[in-house]
Amino acid sequence: MKKIFLYTTILSAVVFANSCSKKIEEKNLDYPAINPTRVDGNAGTWRPILLTSPNEFACAVPIGTTSPDYVLQLNEIKSFQGEITSDERALVNYWGAGAVLRWNEIMRELVARHNIAPYQNPDGTYPIPSANNPLAYPTFPFANPPYAARAYAYLSAAQYDACIAGYHYKTLYNRAAPFAVDANIQTLLPKSTLPSYPSEDAVVMGASVELLKLLFPGDQDYINQKAEEHKRARLIAGANVRSDLDAGEALGKLVATKFITRARGDRAGAAVGNATIWAQQEADCVARGEVPWISQENPKRPGMLVLFGRVRTWLFDSLTMVTTVRPAAPPSTSSAQFKKELEEVYSYSKNLTKEQLRIAHFWADGISTYTPPGHWNYIAANEFVQLNFSEARWARNMALLNMSMMDAAVACWDAKYHYYNPRPSQMDGRIKTVTGLPNFPAYISGHSTFSGAAATVLGYVVSSKAQSFATMANEASASRLYGAIHYRSDCEKGLETGNKIGAYAITRGRTDGAE
Repeated sequence: MKKIFLYTTILSAVVFANSCSKKIEEKNLDYPAINPTRVDGNAGTWRPILLTSPNEFACAVPIGTTSPDYVLQLNEIKSFQGEITSDERALVNYWGAGAVLRWNEIMRELVARHNIAPYQNPDGTYPIPSANNPLAYPTFPFANPPYAARAYAYLSAAQYDACIAGYHYKTLYNRAAPFAVDANIQTLLPKSTLPSYPSEDAVVMGASVELLKLLFPGDQDYINQKAEEHKRARLIAGANVRSDLDAGEALGKLVATKFITRARGDRAGAAVGNATIWAQQEADCVARGEVPWISQENPKRPGMLVLFGRVRTWLFDSLTMVTTVRPAAPPSTSSAQFKKELEEVYSYSKNLTKEQLRIAHFWADGISTYTPPGHWNYIAANEFVQLNFSEARWARNMALLNMSMMDAAVACWDAKYHYYNPRPSQMDGRIKTVTGLPNFPAYISGHSTFSGAAATVLGYVVSSKAQSFATMANEASASRLYGAIHYRSDCEKGLETGNKIGAYAITRGRTDGAE
């Protein structure tokens, strides 16, 4: 059985045994310290996502390196370095791998923790998590795949814009790093040639903290704890003085406000829908002469996020989605093609090979996991580590990846509830799934759409491995057919739609100034 590792702040790993049963095992799995081949000192000139300019938010002029206050800050580092414990060295090494990398891991951990569907009420209705009361049952959020894709996108996009602002002010103020000012400061991490004010780690941390608090409001104590650990690690390492960190954190938090404002108005809050909308979607499908999707849960559960297809996208507008991105209709449920595809699903469900079963489980990413978008974040992180990217380039690449996967979620859910196509096991009672049955319509496959978008973007970022990523996406897509969850057309059109969305991200990447 293959394993995927979800790094936590204690260097834990989530071992994926199957789609519904997960356990956490402690592992010593370290990434090397970030030591970029290209420092990307011009990142302050790159094209931001929401900022109107790199200096939209002010960053105060730093104090001089000969001032008494700065000397006190140098002495603070020396006090930390006077007797460094093994735990402190582990903390430095952990955060030294990179701010974008580690905060993305923390996001994946929170997604997995909250990716649990609420249980039904005694009367057969289902409770809905409330952001206004996040600790009440069911706790907020239910981090299902669309929610997770959106969360990864907001985190990554905010980190990217925060880096652009931070690098702009680094160039403007050009304050030397503490180890360059005082030779008595130890350097426990590779020496950066970038100016240290404001800290790039801190701008990423400041933006990340604010977005995570918005997305996971019941976990604020944990998020704050990680932020304090991050700052402490930078001081112990001799990488930044306190004012580098304070300025970066403040700037990152200011940048985050733009993304929080966008998130609060992107229509995700209304994505659950209501009974009237659910009934209308089913009626529209029947009016077209098709068999509508019906929840196979007992009691029947309303479809997941029936209006997520109306959430605001990053890379194209709603008109483009309907006219260009939305796939053509699936085979009619009364057609010979549909019957052929249904029989194919039954054949897989009855004759699955061991390798096909392995693939179905490996890519399942179901309850209590970091979801399919998180799986692709994990794949990306392990590729990017090998390429020695700067923080700014990490942020830019993760933003392109995750904006494409959020848009893939929106486009996929638009198609699902527009066509309202039934699942194979609904149409043929002989079909038994091997990794559970998602509670929403079949067409198009979410795994396929996420994977098509992710593989396209990663193939652009790491062109030498483009074919490898495409092969992964094809396998992830096929896993849903092997699992008897989707028809072939769901998978093929999902991949095609995802590839199309990934191309929009590439277009943006080619004009953002980072190439």
